[in-house]
Amino acid sequence: MEIQDLMPLIIIAVILIAVAILFTFIPVMLWISALAAGVKVGIFTLIGMRLRRVVPNRVINPLIKAHKAGLNVKTNQLESHYLAGGNVDRVVNALIAAHRANIELPFERGAAIDLAGRDVLEAVQMSVNPKVIETPFIAGIAMDGIEVKAKARITVRANIDRLVGGAGEETVIARVGEGVVSTIGSSEAHTKVLENPDSISHNVLNRGLDAGTAFEILSIDIADVDIGKNIGAILQTDQAEADKNIAQAKAEERRAMAVAQEQEMVARVQEMRAKVVEAEADVPLALAEALRSGNLGVMDYMNYRNIDADTDMRDSLGKLSDNHDETDQN
Repeated sequence: MEIQDLMPLIIIAVILIAVAILFTFIPVMLWISALAAGVKVGIFTLIGMRLRRVVPNRVINPLIKAHKAGLNVKTNQLESHYLAGGNVDRVVNALIAAHRANIELPFERGAAIDLAGRDVLEAVQMSVNPKVIETPFIAGIAMDGIEVKAKARITVRANIDRLVGGAGEETVIARVGEGVVSTIGSSEAHTKVLENPDSISHNVLNRGLDAGTAFEILSIDIADVDIGKNIGAILQTDQAEADKNIAQAKAEERRAMAVAQEQEMVARVQEMRAKVVEAEADVPLALAEALRSGNLGVMDYMNYRNIDADTDMRDSLGKLSDNHDETDQN
């Protein structure tokens, strides 16, 4: 087969490849869908989206949806929001929901809320259908020392104007918990809290806890109230135990000081006895010196010995008499 015979086939193949590349790079079907929906989008606009690395269906499909809902949204707005990293489809759905609910929500505000990391569609839904936030059990102590636990249900509605920069649910729960603890703590007795649990909700609601938050508090209802421990009695018991331990420590300290003083007195007695023994040891030396110097005669020394022996004998008799008396008493 010659080349002239293959030329028509080659031309047809090139045309098919060119058409395939054209349909791949240019979303012709998406362009046709937009025209059928009444949205005027130029084919070169779609080519520009491809060049700017924008997925055309991520912009055109929400644009068609917004046009059908009667919203005046431009292609450039959606494309810029997509390039900023936002969720175009979610913003358009939120705009449609706000339009149906007669809530004023411009595209710029919805895009800002979405870029701030909040779910703008959920915020619009919460504006229409308020959300109930249930707190865990919040414990407070009344003036009589009884612990009271309360669980609250907070009905909130999203505030579109304060979604950007406003505090979230955690802040609302924390503020309500603070108000519940404060109200319980200011009650004279836990019975008053049990009798009028609505006093907690009224007191907390009047504090304006939704200031600076992304919500508007509609109501605060006390769902459950429970009695906890007698914290006052526990504290008194702990204080008494601490006082007892302190008293025991002081008594032990005094006993140790008495024992030390007693041992000190025993040491002093031993010291005095040592001095007596030392003094008695000097007596024979003094007698010998007196004999050598002539100040003491032999007869005088003999009389001294007789007196000393007589004294020892009397001491021995006295000890025998004391032992005999103790034996008779036993």
